[in-house]
Amino acid sequence: MQAQPRLNKPEFYIGAHGGVTASTVLFQPAQTGMSPITNACVLGGNGGFVFRYAGHKFCHFQMELNYEHRGWKQSGTAYNLHYIELPILMNINFGSPICRWFLNFGPQIGYCVKDESHTITHPFDWGLAAGTGFYVDTKAGLYQLEIRYDFSFGGVYGTTVTDKYTMASPMDLSINLAYMWHFKKKK
Repeated sequence: MQAQPRLNKPEFYIGAHGGVTASTVLFQPAQTGMSPITNACVLGGNGGFVFRYAGHKFCHFQMELNYEHRGWKQSGTAYNLHYIELPILMNINFGSPICRWFLNFGPQIGYCVKDESHTITHPFDWGLAAGTGFYVDTKAGLYQLEIRYDFSFGGVYGTTVTDKYTMASPMDLSINLAYMWHFKKKK
């Protein structure tokens, strides 16, 4: 007896996604000119490539290579950051074979490739991503709508005992639409 029902044949999907991101940075001690949080957010876009491997009925593996526009606002000034990131996600899903609700969660790493304000001192980023949504699997492909929250443990500035901040963690909320093609192994 198996704990997780396996698929007769593993399924492979590859595709693209894009969406809108609202991001800010959580500073400790708090920065002046950054509250409430809605005034501190920077709106941007994101997009990238998606690879999904499905070997089990309710549990899939999803990896992405993304571009994401992040940042924060402080006293009316926007600090814009552009990241390349790699989320590696576990996808747990429920529902019918055609329309399924899912949860995505897992680690993500990233690197700031452009800092428009030239202020950050730590371009490397790492954290956790969690999202939920649904997808519809059709003969034409898989369509997925997701809302995702990312929280970074790496800071945009140094966060050691001698630094100004104990926390300078980027965080963002995004809404994405994806389209994936289903590839089958040839016999």
